[in-house]
Amino acid sequence: MEVKATAKTVRISARKVRLVLDLVRGRDCKEALGILELTPNHAAEAIRKVVKSAMANATHNNQMNEDKLYIKECYANEGITIKRWMPRAKGSASPIMKRTSHITVVVDEK
Repeated sequence: MEVKATAKTVRISARKVRLVLDLVRGRDCKEALGILELTPNHAAEAIRKVVKSAMANATHNNQMNEDKLYIKECYANEGITIKRWMPRAKGSASPIMKRTSHITVVVDEK
């Protein structure tokens, strides 16, 4: 039985999140948490919270064994883009795109 957790509108671009998700995809949850603890990336903290949430959902809601859990799927989709403007020379402006992402982690028992 699959259990998932999602973090919506995380203020990191999906491209940067996917780099960290590739490190933990398919691994045991405990091992993945260890990797995320030592990964020096801002996205690792957000992903660690989602993995812990998925583990808690599995153990408390579906009575799964925490030691047998592994990350079956994990992906990051693009969220909304916050648009801002930076003043430039000669009265013009250039856009600043502040990207967000939706992080989803699916765990299952081995």
